[in-house]
Amino acid sequence: MKNFISIKDIPSIDKALEVAKKVKHDRFAYKDLGINKTMILIFFNSSLRTRLSTQKAAMNLGMNTMVLNVNQDGWKLESELGVIMDGDKPEHLKEAIPVIGSYCDIIGVRAFASLDDKEADYQERIIQQFIDYAGVPVVSMEAATRHPLQSFADLITIEEHKKTARPKVVLTWAPHPRPLPQAVANSFVEWMKETDYELVVTHPKGYELADHFMEGVTVEYDQKKAFEGADFIYAKNWSAYNDYGQILSKDRSWCVDTEKMGLTNDAKFMHCLPVRRNMIVSDSVIDSKNSIVIEEAANREISAQAVLKMILEDL
Repeated sequence: MKNFISIKDIPSIDKALEVAKKVKHDRFAYKDLGINKTMILIFFNSSLRTRLSTQKAAMNLGMNTMVLNVNQDGWKLESELGVIMDGDKPEHLKEAIPVIGSYCDIIGVRAFASLDDKEADYQERIIQQFIDYAGVPVVSMEAATRHPLQSFADLITIEEHKKTARPKVVLTWAPHPRPLPQAVANSFVEWMKETDYELVVTHPKGYELADHFMEGVTVEYDQKKAFEGADFIYAKNWSAYNDYGQILSKDRSWCVDTEKMGLTNDAKFMHCLPVRRNMIVSDSVIDSKNSIVIEEAANREISAQAVLKMILEDL
């Protein structure tokens, strides 16, 4: 495996889950793979789980790790091509990326959507430049349109907790005070579509995701109807795609609460974290025995390590 940007980069769902299972059984069984190899984690945006889990995963495999917080630890970096660099960014990604690549064996990149320019975001201009110029494998630690390490961890978590062969999985929009990217929602849908799960997406009208992610997916605008008989509820906010980056609603009635969870088939509650309590989800739900958000977060280490293992084996 050369890069990890989306589900399209893994050999198969079954293969990825098999590797994850082996890694989780013994995190340190493959540490010889990374001896004398280095991974750098580059953050254009803040992180808690992604930084710690990916760094820990690399260390489990015997790798050296470096972390660079762009615009804090180094020069501000220009990402647009063809611009006159007369502002506050003295270095361009086109030079910075190959230099970084010369120092390491794998690059992890976290670069959120701007939510200002849909075309630029959906072309993944920042992470694509890393792929084009780095000369070493690139791992997405969340890009403008996808968060594949999170979605892989979500899949692992559902597999570990499902009680039926074909669970009903519901992705529900929930309110948030700030506009958030569609990356987690896009990626979750993309990964779930590759399983045989029953997937339902529910959100207010106006929050439709991009067509190429949603092709063949059931959309239910009535949240309570969507919850009926569900085995897993995955809550997440995202801003509008068509009215790009806009908040069209802050309807608090979309908060996931005990009453709605009562409509489900004793469903497990999931969220990628961080989560705004009593806006996305009520205290009573996230603190309940059916909340698996901590287990889900812990599996971020496993998804990252499985991906790095597959990349290292192909170096």
